Amino acid sequence: MKLIYAIVNNDDARAVLSGITKGGFQATKLSSTGGFLMAGNTTFLICSENERVDEIIDIIKTHSHKRKQVVSAHVDSYGAISNLGGVSAGVPVEVFVGGATIFVTDIERFEKV
Repeated sequence: MKLIYAIVNNDDARAVLSGITKGGFQATKLSSTGGFLMAGNTTFLICSENERVDEIIDIIKTHSHKRKQVVSAHVDSYGAISNLGGVSAGVPVEVFVGGATIFVTDIERFEKV
């Protein structure tokens, strides 16, 4: 058994969950926040047989899309960008958001009670 952690952009969460459900899988949906832009994400926990992991990852890939977003950044005296997503006005910087970050781990035991 495997446990898949899939972190997706909130904009893609509904489509990902719909795809997972249509594929015959069940998922637990958690709200999460990214550490880089401090923006909302959705984390899915999905338990699966080893041989179906690639099928789940394909579903997630199909429904998770990268997109460009302009954020406010601060440039220090060395030219380094910091405080992305901060509240105060800064230099507009274009970054890619979305897509998915996926972790697959072994499960020693799984029970639904």
